[in-house]
Amino acid sequence: MISPLALPGALAIGISLGLLGSGGSILTVPVLVYLVGQDEKTAIAGSLFIVGSIALAGSLQYLRGRLIDWRSVLTFGVPGMAGTWLGALAAAFVPGIVQLALFALVMLLASWLMLRPVDLDKATGQSRALWKIALDGLTVGVITGLVGVGGGFLIVPALVLLGGLRMHTAVATSLVIIALKSYSGFYKYLDVLAGEGLSLDWSVLWTITAVGILGSVAGSYFARRVPQDRLKRWFGWFLIVMGAYILWRSAPEIAALIPEWSA
Repeated sequence: MISPLALPGALAIGISLGLLGSGGSILTVPVLVYLVGQDEKTAIAGSLFIVGSIALAGSLQYLRGRLIDWRSVLTFGVPGMAGTWLGALAAAFVPGIVQLALFALVMLLASWLMLRPVDLDKATGQSRALWKIALDGLTVGVITGLVGVGGGFLIVPALVLLGGLRMHTAVATSLVIIALKSYSGFYKYLDVLAGEGLSLDWSVLWTITAVGILGSVAGSYFARRVPQDRLKRWFGWFLIVMGAYILWRSAPEIAALIPEWSA
């Protein structure tokens, strides 16, 4: 039985993905761990399925507006799928609480990328070699596969600052890439869970996914009506708050592992 407190969290997951093109996993993992009571490994695997499904549904709304940059999906997303699979493979050897802490640190790095002064008009449209974009996607995929998230908080800055896309186009394109990468990582995490004797609660996953899809519809509606510079600032500060919170919650367990590692 899913906790009633998890339902508002599921709605926020969808709103975040629809509005920002990211942030879903930032909320999904804490919802599954702190509100549903799942362990870190199971929550990380479940978050990939939930976020991938919500992102896929949310991306359909942008097809009519032709906001998805398919060139970036191909050059950034496909290598990202391979990277996510490799990152998920490595995650089998990393404690779940360490994955959450690494996730928070990368989130803070992404917030700096989004909040630092950048001339978006100058950055937008700049050409970048295809192999460099593919390498960006592979690198982001490995990182996000390791910490078990969709990676929108890394994809959006990469598409804006490295790929030269405008913010709203980056948000739309990010949803497609998140779906591809999340399903790739989820597939590998099934092996990780089986190796540790863990299983998924599909009733919880489908409930949160359904509520999250409703939230993504609302988020995408407001995304078209918010100036992109303001959206970018909100996004950066959101990452700082959530990154600091996860580090604060993870610190005691990380400290408890230090004597074990040094033994």
